[in-house]
Amino acid sequence: MRWGRHLPRASWGSGLGGALQSAEAVQGHRRNLAEWFSRLPREERQFGPTFALDTVHVDPVIRESTPDELLHPSAQLALEHQHPLAGLPTLALSQLFDPDACGRRVQTVVLYGTVGTGKSTLVRKMVLDWCYGRLPAFELLIPFSCEDLSSLGSAPASLCQLVAQRYTSLKEILPLMAAAGSRLLFVLHGLERLNLDFRLAGTGLCSDPEEPGAPAAIIVNLLRKYMLPEASILVTTRPSAIGRIPSKYVGRYGEICGFSDTNLQKLYFQLRLNQPDCGNGAGGAGVSATPAQRDSLVQMLSRNLEGHHQISAACFLPSYCWLVCATLHFLHAPTLPGQTLTSIYTSFLRLNFSGEMLDSTDPSKLSLMAYAARTVGKLAYEGVSSRKTYFSEEDVRGCLEAGLKTEEEFQLLHVFCRDALRFFLAPCVEPGHRDTFVFTVPAMQEYLAALYIVLGLRKTTLQRVGKEMAELVGRVGEDVSVVLGIVAKLLPLRALPLLFNLLKVVPRVFGRMVGKSREAVAQAMVLEMFREEDYYNDDVLDQMGASILGVEGPRRHPDEPPEDEVFELFPMFMAGLLSAHNRAMLAQLGRPIKTLDALENAQAIKKKLGKMGRQVLPPSELLDHLFFHYEFQNQRFSAEVLSSLRQLNLAGVRMTPLKCTVVAAVLGSGRHALDEVNLASCQLDPAGLHTLMPVFLRARKLGLQLNSLGPEACSVLRDLLLHDQCQMTTLRLSNNPLTVAGVALLVEGLVGNSSLTHLSLLHTGLGDEGLQLLAAQLDRNQQLQELNVAYNGAGDRAALALAQAARDHPSLELLHLYFNELSSEGRQALRDLSGTAKGGARVVVSLTEGTVVSEYWSVILSEVQRNLNSWDRGRVRRHLDLLLRDLEDSRGATLNPWRKAQLLRVEGEVRALLEQLGGLGS
Repeated sequence: MRWGRHLPRASWGSGLGGALQSAEAVQGHRRNLAEWFSRLPREERQFGPTFALDTVHVDPVIRESTPDELLHPSAQLALEHQHPLAGLPTLALSQLFDPDACGRRVQTVVLYGTVGTGKSTLVRKMVLDWCYGRLPAFELLIPFSCEDLSSLGSAPASLCQLVAQRYTSLKEILPLMAAAGSRLLFVLHGLERLNLDFRLAGTGLCSDPEEPGAPAAIIVNLLRKYMLPEASILVTTRPSAIGRIPSKYVGRYGEICGFSDTNLQKLYFQLRLNQPDCGNGAGGAGVSATPAQRDSLVQMLSRNLEGHHQISAACFLPSYCWLVCATLHFLHAPTLPGQTLTSIYTSFLRLNFSGEMLDSTDPSKLSLMAYAARTVGKLAYEGVSSRKTYFSEEDVRGCLEAGLKTEEEFQLLHVFCRDALRFFLAPCVEPGHRDTFVFTVPAMQEYLAALYIVLGLRKTTLQRVGKEMAELVGRVGEDVSVVLGIVAKLLPLRALPLLFNLLKVVPRVFGRMVGKSREAVAQAMVLEMFREEDYYNDDVLDQMGASILGVEGPRRHPDEPPEDEVFELFPMFMAGLLSAHNRAMLAQLGRPIKTLDALENAQAIKKKLGKMGRQVLPPSELLDHLFFHYEFQNQRFSAEVLSSLRQLNLAGVRMTPLKCTVVAAVLGSGRHALDEVNLASCQLDPAGLHTLMPVFLRARKLGLQLNSLGPEACSVLRDLLLHDQCQMTTLRLSNNPLTVAGVALLVEGLVGNSSLTHLSLLHTGLGDEGLQLLAAQLDRNQQLQELNVAYNGAGDRAALALAQAARDHPSLELLHLYFNELSSEGRQALRDLSGTAKGGARVVVSLTEGTVVSEYWSVILSEVQRNLNSWDRGRVRRHLDLLLRDLEDSRGATLNPWRKAQLLRVEGEVRALLEQLGGLGS
């Protein structure tokens, strides 16, 4: 928010006598409100330093409704969302106080909506609009939070005192409020927090704004129009509390319908996702998304919305539009330090449910989130345990109504269904499942299932009975043990001490039973992580991105058999919810997780994970395993569990900035060396290499083949080679366009490095200049044992220069030069040079060495086979033709039948490769 923005001056001449003092007071009030309502929570600041609510706000659809609709709610589950009906028009904010259909002046407007429809954001935007002169119909706006008023209890205070305590700048003009008439607007946000009594016997009449009374009584008299009868009032509330205001005091009802129009959803995403971000990832190495990348995300999301898929039904609620944006920002923008997927979902619930009670009139004062975790969480867990994502109405009712016995409990359920059920469940819009319900976004089911478990809400019948018995025996045992102790001293009864000890054993047995339950949960979670059926899925981060942005290409036909449901996020969320940060946020929601319980759960998980985690996992599953540890945010736990990990094979996994951050955060602080880190074909960039530097410092072998790395990446690799903690012995950079500029940087690193022994620069675009540079600088490194510069387009002169430098090198044993642009004379000269060298490096240029097969023939052909689809096919065919001719010439020059047989065998391998390329050579 730009604080220096011009604020309009108040024109109090007509309303309050035109006093300059009044105008200045209102001007100061505007400034104070603008500063207060422009402050954004931390969750919003993740979208960038320039993010401001008034630049990205999209007004939800507001549908005018009638008292008859409100008095006769549907008996069905409150899940279906209605589109605006004919004859009941939609309303803009500027039209809320327009005369009604009969021409009567509207003074009191009640806006209602379920959790997540955007009531708080709408009020915030309306206040800011008034501050900046965009609501000229009102000269003074006074907002009240009903949560704030309810915290005062029944302590007496006058309306003037309530205003003066909150808005000091208005203290001098409060006596003039009545003169403002309808140009004075009170905003009462969250009326469900107040228990209002409109009966005269409960709340007496009072018209004096300076008369002290209970805050609820003052609000009642304002709404009765008995106090400040000309003032305008805007009320926001949840549907279940609409009836607390008699309809005769309300001039207009408006239902906040969210984004029932897909175009509003698209506009919201365009405004949110096109915000420039901070440009700083974890460790300051992040790279901001380019405008083209942001546009691409918006376009993919728009196409998915246009397909009328389930995501469009979810984004009916503006809150879920926020969640989609926050998730995409997490997946594609630089990650804030410590931010996890679980923390995004917990923050999302905190933004919507923090401090929310289910029913303020109920003595239990049960938090709305606690009720949701117990009921909807049960449904979510039963779905995960039975691998089910579609739920019938009977399924939903079965979980919601389980264990209800009293009228009060059914009343609380009714309030929850009207106010919050639509937040968690949505009608399914997929073909073949029209009469079922699904969780609003798929990941929410797994999050709530994990929450249900870590809060200890899942209990077997044996556990419930055992707990009741343990508590009963524990209570009775204290009294009985005293009596038995006295009796035992008076009478020689040998059985009494035995009975006394049994009373102490019962609670201990129950504690062991709970421990066994934790182990069973940990076992189920670990088995879900390591299901072999999921081994060849995409990693969970790519799955989440696809669920939001859609899957490119043909979709599965509705008549095809359904695929098995995958719940790989469930264990990730369980780990995340046990982290200290998320436990602190859950405590704010009224559902704390005790530290001791978190430790015991962590111990049970570590015990099971230690046994299963030693197996070799496919790359995508290994990344999921690392993401589990990232969500847990417990370095000591991760270090113990991953102490046996020696090979990090993530070949083929698309390493986004987030995934690089995950790997670096989990493995960067470990102490043991990694024998090999394989990141071939991972779409890495220089920023990703920089993020992964702590992991590279632990690696002995590093594979970065097929990553399109250029000279800029070589700057990072140079710093890696020069680092005093570098222990790398093998570096593979094959099939990256490093060019001469890149190899010049690598040479700088080689000069100061003392650990590297094997370097592969195969097919890196070095050319003659690159090989000559290596030849000139090779003697400055004294440890290198093998150098591969094959397939680099180098000619005879550069290859011979490098071969001569290799011959004189003290440690170099092997130099690969095959598939370069060498003439027959050049190849022969290299063979001669290799044959005459005593103790120098062997030079590999062909499949033959004289009339015998080279011992490196399988190395050359396996390299060709591995890169057959990525190399230039015509060029590879030409080089294979030359190799085939060498083999035929060698076979014709020898009479040794054993050598002929070997040469024929290798010829067959070369011909097979030529057939794969589409034709035999000459």
